[in-house]
Amino acid sequence: MEKIEILNNRLKKIYRYTTALNLINWDMLTCTPDASIDVMVDTSAELSTRIMKMKTCDSMGKLLEALLGEEEFKKLNDVERETVKRLKKEYDEYKNVPMDFYEEYQKTIGKAQEVWAKAKNKNDYNAFKKYLEKMINMAKEMVKYRKPGCLDIYNEMINDYEEGMNTEMLDKLFSEIKNYVIPFMKKINDTNNNSNNKKDRNERYGVNAQKEVSNFLLKYIGFDLERGIVGESEHPFTMSISYGDTRLTNHYYDDDFINPVFSIIHEGGHGIFEQNIDKKYKYTPMEVINYLGLHESQSRFFENILGRNINFWKPIFEDVKNILPEYKGSLEDFYNTINVVRPNLIRINSDEVSYCLHIILRYEIERDLFSGKLGVEELPQAWNDKMKEYLGITPDNDSEGILQDSHWSGGNFGYFPTYLLGSIYDGMFLEKIEEELGSVDEILERGEIKKITKWLNKNIHKYGSSIKPVELVEKVCEKKVTAVPLIEYFKRKYELG
Repeated sequence: MEKIEILNNRLKKIYRYTTALNLINWDMLTCTPDASIDVMVDTSAELSTRIMKMKTCDSMGKLLEALLGEEEFKKLNDVERETVKRLKKEYDEYKNVPMDFYEEYQKTIGKAQEVWAKAKNKNDYNAFKKYLEKMINMAKEMVKYRKPGCLDIYNEMINDYEEGMNTEMLDKLFSEIKNYVIPFMKKINDTNNNSNNKKDRNERYGVNAQKEVSNFLLKYIGFDLERGIVGESEHPFTMSISYGDTRLTNHYYDDDFINPVFSIIHEGGHGIFEQNIDKKYKYTPMEVINYLGLHESQSRFFENILGRNINFWKPIFEDVKNILPEYKGSLEDFYNTINVVRPNLIRINSDEVSYCLHIILRYEIERDLFSGKLGVEELPQAWNDKMKEYLGITPDNDSEGILQDSHWSGGNFGYFPTYLLGSIYDGMFLEKIEEELGSVDEILERGEIKKITKWLNKNIHKYGSSIKPVELVEKVCEKKVTAVPLIEYFKRKYELG
């Protein structure tokens, strides 16, 4: 048997284990009973460890080394060559990680996520603090095992989520955003604070009707519900179980349908990306999109650039009202409500402008945490101080502050910057789409949103993670990554429009 066939058979076996692991993790985040959590955590950790052992065993190392030999390597096609190079890179990093540590790390993640959810509901930072500290220490240790001699742990973490990105680049891009958004928000909020954009708090919306709206919107933007489903969770997310099985979640409120609407459009953007990766990447590392800035660019493009445009709603607004007759407002009322720029304590409920500052706040806290400038004890106060400085508001409790996000409980340090990178990429994509397809306003008003979806399929989605994000963005947009198009978008929409 050819060596590449041996590797492909191994990858298919790893893929089956990974599918089972993904299903368990999906279950834990959506519907596992409390009494079963510990069993599921242990099962997830064991499966994850077994997968890592399969990727880092001596025989895998020897196989990859052989395939990288000149004679064997030239027999491979482009996808096989990239697959071998990536697997060898992963092998070289993780072969140094002790498997008992790796398994303990996975168990700690599962337990920390459970503790975080309970601490958030009870507004009890102290209950989560020791797990957060453990996650921080273990995340640092993991990087040291993977990258012996690493001098900048946080930069390595950032690179894990958006290869090619670092704090120097982020500091420059985020400074441009911060220098514009902070004074802009102060100016625009003076106008909005006197406007009547509050919804009637007596409105009540059935969960089943909101689920129907979610499915309607997903189909409209191009998510294939025959290859995906929608569940419920405390924090909306997207998870690809396997090729052809993409799962989204949403969170519903009986007195608010707007946040769930934009959550599902956001997750739908993630899901459309996952569903449109070229099939030639199945079973390969390129099928897994671990470039999260690029991933977030797709979710936030649908949510904000398209979904908060009044023309998105013109062809479908009456259809949505028919499903939710409790909403009595006009299209103009709805549009004004979804585009108010006003500080919000909660990141996922924030407008597209102030959201930028939520991400910068988290990035700066992470950066200072891993440089040693901040300790776990100081995090709630540091959070509140930056909220006051950047957004002019302070949380009443830690559930609205330091505990509001699930990311740190999962060890996802370096993840937050990718959200704002996504928005920065979006400004560039909007500019390029209008150059190639014409006015986005007119396309949306005609109900032809799938033209835009197909452009994204062709230019972004099909590549999976086969091209580094910065390289792909610069290739598609024919310019260096810059925050200027996003700032210009804000100016056109909120200062001129």
